[in-house]
Amino acid sequence: MKIEILGTGCAKCKALEKVAQEAVAKIGGFHEVKKVEDIVEIMKYNVISTPGLVIDGVVKSSGKLLSVDEVIALMQGETGTAEVKSSCGCGGKC
Repeated sequence: MKIEILGTGCAKCKALEKVAQEAVAKIGGFHEVKKVEDIVEIMKYNVISTPGLVIDGVVKSSGKLLSVDEVIALMQGETGTAEVKSSCGCGGKC
């Protein structure tokens, strides 16, 4: 499983990377956690706000610092996609 953390280096982006690494350690197995800081690469995912969490090429969360348990649930496919929240208030529709 490939997990990508999208963000240019803000505190929440760094924190989500740590959370993702903790989630991977907790469930075991081989899972790659990669930090994506290149804005051009981030834009390819149509993420409006960071941090973004991408699992196997699918955006699962945007604009939210998730807990370890939330990341594990997304990794295990239990909750689908986390609610997208944007700073403009459109709910991710802009």
